[in-house]
Amino acid sequence: MKAFQAIKIIGGALIVAASLNAYAQSSDAMAASGTMAAPSAKSTKAANRALQRAVRKALTRTKDLTANNITVRARSGAVTLEGTVPEQPQIDLATQAAQGVAGVTSVKNALTIRAIGQ
Repeated sequence: MKAFQAIKIIGGALIVAASLNAYAQSSDAMAASGTMAAPSAKSTKAANRALQRAVRKALTRTKDLTANNITVRARSGAVTLEGTVPEQPQIDLATQAAQGVAGVTSVKNALTIRAIGQ
């Protein structure tokens, strides 16, 4: 009977020691990897807005492009262009202008053709 009780105590001590060791390893791994915490939602939104402004600025400065009806959306480097342009070549111009902006990783072009005044 005393042997059974001693085995339970030793087993419990081993479980506690193993769990403490596992906890210590996971914390050490995080410290050694040097990873930073994920950016906050506020800073991510600010970065997306800044990228939107930069792409919009590039579009308005592009020669032969009517950017009045183009909406720019940015999310973690992925840019979406939505709206209308009067001619087909302007769709390609808008895509090229957006791709040339620093920080843009991809461009989804959802522009359509709509003549001015319609």
